[in-house]
Amino acid sequence: MTALDAAPGTAPPDGLFAAGGGRPYEAALAAGAGRLRLVRVPDHAGAGRTVPTGHGVLDVGRYAGPADVVDVAVLRDARGPVLDVGCGPGRMVHAALREGMPALGIDVSAAAVAVARDRGLPVLQRSVFGPLPVARGWGTVLLLDGNIGIGGNPSGLLARCAQLVAPWGAVVVETDPVAARDRTFEAVVTDDAGRRSLPFAWAEVGADALAAHAAAAGLVAGARWVRDGRTFVRLVAPR
Repeated sequence: MTALDAAPGTAPPDGLFAAGGGRPYEAALAAGAGRLRLVRVPDHAGAGRTVPTGHGVLDVGRYAGPADVVDVAVLRDARGPVLDVGCGPGRMVHAALREGMPALGIDVSAAAVAVARDRGLPVLQRSVFGPLPVARGWGTVLLLDGNIGIGGNPSGLLARCAQLVAPWGAVVVETDPVAARDRTFEAVVTDDAGRRSLPFAWAEVGADALAAHAAAAGLVAGARWVRDGRTFVRLVAPR
């Protein structure tokens, strides 16, 4: 049995990111390209008017492609082993391995995991909130591309990441461009063909607002930087 087959996770819950409905995310992954929209749904049932979110556009082509210079810079300041939460098709896992660091990706999307596995990458279909083959001791836990929004509970997500990371390690969060933004909501993903996912819980958190969620998880900001319009915060355990 390999690490990829060990410790199966629990059954995926309802309300997974971009799942179901017209499956726009799966269609974009199959094409290896596409720009989707993440939109907020005012009512829980998912009907009625949608409004743009802070991140707005999801560039699946970028997720499916190689890591860019900003991504690689994040990794060169990181310590392995690396756990990429919400890894998608695995670009950061691939980049971490190229940088010589052990790495694992997890994602709830079967389609995204299939793309990554077809590329030979160590990626599991798992929820971060479920069992993982390695339960603690990660040098770096990544929450990039807005993945601080996973589950619509930033404090709970960071608390889980704090359990996973080594005492000397760090959780690296890519935050919302608006520093003070701090909101949770029901969202859907749509594409230009009119396909729309089922609703799922999501959140958007800026760098300033992240501090309170980090504190609730027993973490503090160790560094904050902006590059090419993307904002990152490194969270660590208090020293």
